[in-house]
Amino acid sequence: MGTAIWVVLGIILVAIIYLINIYNTLVSYRNRFQNSFAQIEVQLKRRYDLIPNLIEVAKKAMTHERETLEAVVTARNEAAAFLKAAAANPGEASAIQHLSQAEGLLGGALSRLNVVMEAYPDLKTNQNMMQLTEELSTTENRVAFARQAFNDAVMTYNTYRQSFPPILFAATFGHATDAELLEFADSEEIQQVPKVTF
Repeated sequence: MGTAIWVVLGIILVAIIYLINIYNTLVSYRNRFQNSFAQIEVQLKRRYDLIPNLIEVAKKAMTHERETLEAVVTARNEAAAFLKAAAANPGEASAIQHLSQAEGLLGGALSRLNVVMEAYPDLKTNQNMMQLTEELSTTENRVAFARQAFNDAVMTYNTYRQSFPPILFAATFGHATDAELLEFADSEEIQQVPKVTF
C-alpha cells in the first residue's frame, strides 16, 4: 500500500507541474502579443505626430481644401483615442476592432489628401512636404511590420489557448477569450488582385 500512495502522489505532482506549465505558457504568449502591440503603438504615435506637421505645410498651399484637411485631423484624433484604449488592453477584441476601423478612416482621409495634393504642383516640390511624406511612408512600413509581428503573436496565443488540453484550463487561468487580430483596411485592399483588361 505504501507504493500505491507514492504512485498517486507522483501522478498528482506530474499533473500539478503540467498545469503550471500550461499557465506559464499562456502568460508567456499573452505577454508576447501585448509587447508586439506596444511596438505598433510606438509607430502609430509617430505617425500621428507627423500628421499635424503635414497638415500645416499643406494648409499654406491648399487654401481651398479646408474640408479635406479637417477630415484628416479629425480621423487622426479619433485613431489616437482608439489607440490609447487598445493599448490599455490589447487583448480586448472590441478595442482592437475600433482601432482597426479608425485606422481605416484615417487611411481613407490621407488617401483623399494625397489625391487633392496632386492638384498643387508647388506642394509636391516643397522640401518640407517631401521630407514629411517620406517619413510618413517609412512609418507606414514600420507599422505594417509591427502589425505582422503582433498578428503572428496573437495567432500563437490563440492556437495554444484553443488546443487540447490547455482549452480545458484557459478560462480558469484568466484566458477565457481569444485575442483579436489587427487588420487595417489597406491589408484587405492588398489581398484583392486588381483586374487587368486589354
